[in-house]
Amino acid sequence: MDIPYLETKKLAVGYQGKPLIQEIELSLSKGEIITLIGPNGVGKSTILKSISKQLKLISGEVLLDNISTAALSEKELARKTAIVFTERLSPELMTVWEVVALGRYPYTNGIGILTETDRHKVEEAMELVQITDLREREFAHLSDGQKQRVLLARAICQEPELLILDEPTSYLDVKYKLEFFGVLQKMTRQKKIGVLMSLHELDLAQRISDKILCVSCDASGGSITRYGRPEEIFREGFIQELYGIAHGTFLEEDGFVELEKCTGTSEVFVIAGNHTGCFTYRDLQRKGIPFSTGILSENDLDYPVAHALANQVIAVKAYEDFTEEDYRKAEKELLSCKTLICCQRDFGTQNRLNQRLVHRAREAKMPVTIL
Repeated sequence: MDIPYLETKKLAVGYQGKPLIQEIELSLSKGEIITLIGPNGVGKSTILKSISKQLKLISGEVLLDNISTAALSEKELARKTAIVFTERLSPELMTVWEVVALGRYPYTNGIGILTETDRHKVEEAMELVQITDLREREFAHLSDGQKQRVLLARAICQEPELLILDEPTSYLDVKYKLEFFGVLQKMTRQKKIGVLMSLHELDLAQRISDKILCVSCDASGGSITRYGRPEEIFREGFIQELYGIAHGTFLEEDGFVELEKCTGTSEVFVIAGNHTGCFTYRDLQRKGIPFSTGILSENDLDYPVAHALANQVIAVKAYEDFTEEDYRKAEKELLSCKTLICCQRDFGTQNRLNQRLVHRAREAKMPVTIL
């Protein structure tokens, strides 16, 4: 079992002596990533700022390598911990290289003179996050996404044992988000750095985190509602409850969301399967057209979206064959609709009953669209 590098003991955090969240207990080992998730305003940033000594603790204790952070000087803490918060840094007349080099300040004995080793660390950090070509650019003139990568390079350059990140991908497009997390994973594995961060992107949190800390808030204040591995957190219904999602669906299977289904009598019956129907389901939802679908297996790639958006889903348990009874249910639902959309052109052995549904729709003189 890995020895915890960061531990919190009965931590209470807040402002002006008033607790916002209490009884925060977590442990983080080197080479591990823990992510805080939860709605806006529940206190995720407050937790991170308190752990990093940006805010004074209300009560409790934070330990780094079994030493209380209260006993560490700012320089000692800076050599152990690097932070990247969402507040925008705006240094005047500083180049990218100079901003990244600030990460070496804790090693210069306060005089700011860089050694060859320090300069090498700066170059290495810039190369790692792919900003070497920006080295001479003025930091203030960069885009938000570029600035975020520069700040990450500054943190890497600091060679911390703990990296604290508050919404680090807020200003990055999808390309740079993937690159960012690729760098982060590589860094935690190779350099054995512990990472504690907050994220709004639940799909990314689900994929990159070793553990997830769920923060929520109700009338009595904030609290930690669940703490565990992603497979323990992303269970059916919990994320809906954590975020108070009343209109729409969060799909735990892939970390995606679907908008609210259209209510009313189904106008369209959709035959799909093997991920052929998802775009049709969403197109009908966008147009405000209620629909039914089937016959689907519950382990089919289309099933989660169908379950979220369709009025009625004719489905069978995973790995079970479609039966005549399933066909009769689907036929009844089909004939109650006005039209049929078939997203499949090829029908396998298990799917012959769906092919019969197409023939049945044509026998009933129903408009049939084959996509």
